[in-house]
Amino acid sequence: MTTTAETKPAPTKDSGQRLRLIALAVIAPIGPLAIAGIRAVLPYSTAEDNAGIAADVAANQSAQSTVLWLSLFASLTLVIGVLVVSSVAVRGAPVLGTIGAVLAFAGYSSLFFGVLPSDAAALAAAQTGVDNATTTQILDQMAAHPAAAIALMLFVIGHILGTVLLGAALWKGRLVPAWAALVLIVSQPLHLIFAVVVPNGLLDAAAWSLTAIGFAAAGAAMLRLSSKGSATG
Repeated sequence: MTTTAETKPAPTKDSGQRLRLIALAVIAPIGPLAIAGIRAVLPYSTAEDNAGIAADVAANQSAQSTVLWLSLFASLTLVIGVLVVSSVAVRGAPVLGTIGAVLAFAGYSSLFFGVLPSDAAALAAAQTGVDNATTTQILDQMAAHPAAAIALMLFVIGHILGTVLLGAALWKGRLVPAWAALVLIVSQPLHLIFAVVVPNGLLDAAAWSLTAIGFAAAGAAMLRLSSKGSATG
């Protein structure tokens, strides 16, 4: 009696692509969630001047260290999330989605040049015993450099307006539930309110959590659209 060895089918190209898309969908909300964590533990208010920031960081070095770790997670994942949302938004509303994608990409990618260096510098100064007055001068000088000023401007305009437009494109294209598109549309204006107008770290964290929900919904839509494409291909 002879036996035939069973062989497992080799992974197909479609299965590999599916795994990559699942990974992207999982990564998509991590960046906004990391920023939400930052806003919850940030030891200073965005509305403060550099003197206040230097004093607050010096008094809360552990919290600022947590901010830097969360910033690392955000820097590794946030732009990927923007690309995931943009891929769905552009498919649903090409013109609106493309404008939103360009603004959001410029805004979110500028965060780590316009904001993160000063956060690291403030903590490093406090850890080495630099007095707050000197730290303030360093932060002022960093912010005065044209490259830093442009990056900060791109961040403020790009991540707020870009996210709103991406949410509007998702709404127009009807590729995510209407509530998910609405959540994304309002999330960054709410962040602006709770970061600058009426500073509140926990409410600001909640606003960024809404962004994460919108990113997650876009990731789910990307997977759903991919499945439909495979079924009809």
